[in-house]
Amino acid sequence: MPYDLKSLKVPRLSGNSLRATVNLLENGYSRRLLEFPIIKEAGLDRLRKLTIQEAPCYVPKHPLGRAPAPDKARASLTSFQNEGFPEQVTPGFQFLSAQGFARAYRSGEASPTQVAERVIDAIKASNSGDQALRAIISWNEQDIRAQARASEERIKAGKPLSLLDGVPVAIKDELDQVPYASTSGTRIYGSDHSAAHDATVVARLRAAGALLIGKANMHEIGFGVTGGNPHHGVCRNPYDTSRHSGGSSSGSAAAVAAGLCPIALGVDGGGSVRVPAALCGLVSLKPTWSRVSTYGDMLFYWSLAHIGPMGTTVDDVALAYSLIAGPDPQDSWSLEQPPVHLDGYLDNQLKDIRLGVYTPWFNHGSRLVVQTCQLALETLKRLGASVHEVAIEQLDAQRVAHAVLIATEILTAVDEEYRRDKSRFGLDTRLNLGLAQAFTGRDYVKAQQIRALAIQQINRAFEQVDVIVTPTTAIEAPEINEKALPAGEANLNVLDELMRYVTIGNLTGCPALTLPVGYTPEGLPIGLQLIGRPWEEHVLLRVARSLEAKIERQKPRIYHALL
Repeated sequence: MPYDLKSLKVPRLSGNSLRATVNLLENGYSRRLLEFPIIKEAGLDRLRKLTIQEAPCYVPKHPLGRAPAPDKARASLTSFQNEGFPEQVTPGFQFLSAQGFARAYRSGEASPTQVAERVIDAIKASNSGDQALRAIISWNEQDIRAQARASEERIKAGKPLSLLDGVPVAIKDELDQVPYASTSGTRIYGSDHSAAHDATVVARLRAAGALLIGKANMHEIGFGVTGGNPHHGVCRNPYDTSRHSGGSSSGSAAAVAAGLCPIALGVDGGGSVRVPAALCGLVSLKPTWSRVSTYGDMLFYWSLAHIGPMGTTVDDVALAYSLIAGPDPQDSWSLEQPPVHLDGYLDNQLKDIRLGVYTPWFNHGSRLVVQTCQLALETLKRLGASVHEVAIEQLDAQRVAHAVLIATEILTAVDEEYRRDKSRFGLDTRLNLGLAQAFTGRDYVKAQQIRALAIQQINRAFEQVDVIVTPTTAIEAPEINEKALPAGEANLNVLDELMRYVTIGNLTGCPALTLPVGYTPEGLPIGLQLIGRPWEEHVLLRVARSLEAKIERQKPRIYHALL
């Protein structure tokens, strides 16, 4: 079957045109007249014409596969979590990593209380000026200082909770964290959504001693991948503040890239961890579906959501992943999974690794992005990996199926608030919610049938290879339309370019990782994506660490050195 993905061509809307379109969509008499051309261009009519025999797959839960014995896996992780990894010096700019903080604390070069004050000052500075970063939207100075004092006492006593003790970490706004409200980037959820308990992932990081610095900005209710937010301000890219940071975990990525913290948590329903990490020059991991508990996440897309870490280095991401992953009694889907492990992580020889490339898909991006990712692929070959051609059919149907699933689930999640007062949502969110109303129950079930086909397709590819390689996004960070602020804009063409390679990971539940592999002449980062078999996060991390050692990094224009 030939490659069937095509770039979208939908009018870009902002200002009066966006407001008028939203009003028409929300008008029952004119909605269908407006819906049809947009829906047709997006491909829904093609999905409806497909005849599919497979039973629907409502969640991408995978068989357990093979893994080391639990005791062996636990011992290995404990060693990494407490002692860290052998230092890997990479070319170019050296980001301050979690291990860098740990070394500074243990040597007496710096202390958690000093870093806490610098973090507070950096957050304030980053949120000031005409082009404020707006990465962190909620922070509590008293809480940050109290955490830092406790961490400093533990380190002085020689009893740090882990390598992460006292290390700054940011949390996406949809994850519960005491003492903050979880707003999911809206003005709808406020003080009445103050967290009574930490989300499981936050609790695990707190138990490891992480210095939790506050809540990170995000695209409203996770329904977009640029990072525009009319309520908290557009989240800007530290490499170029005239560019978007990516979304929906925009603030998490911007905070890490700007040096406010070396690690942050995001939530990925359609590339929402990987896209901002790629655009901001970071490493991030979307684990296998249900590998990480979603308890305490304001879930808007139940069958697609993955909580994952982003960081300055692969080691940072591996450390955070090892701390947050694993079964949780409060999330029944997470209970059945193989032991979390990092076996082979430090092996930088890749002679046993088979990389898969679907060439027409790989090449469906901007010239600069594709060429940069091809050079990274050549580097992986020099490290010993072999490259093989694979085919993944019906990518167009998969793209549309993902759109139907995420839009329907988000609309269902916010239905009560949307019906009560649509005007409280941003205009781009209202446009997407309005379009979501065009999807039927039959569309939703057929999309789940496509999910079943997608899982078959990717499993067939994994019979031939260990990792599938693509660019992470088809374009570099897009420009912010300053004239459209603060309301923002709707640009489905850009959304399509940013999401082209990432949604297959959400649809199938397979783990996926992005790492920076180069920059445009303007200094904008370009990311490479690695997609792996279910439960094989350790393979992706190993390949990424080997490649990272060969990639020269560049310093963001905005960077706060906390040490």
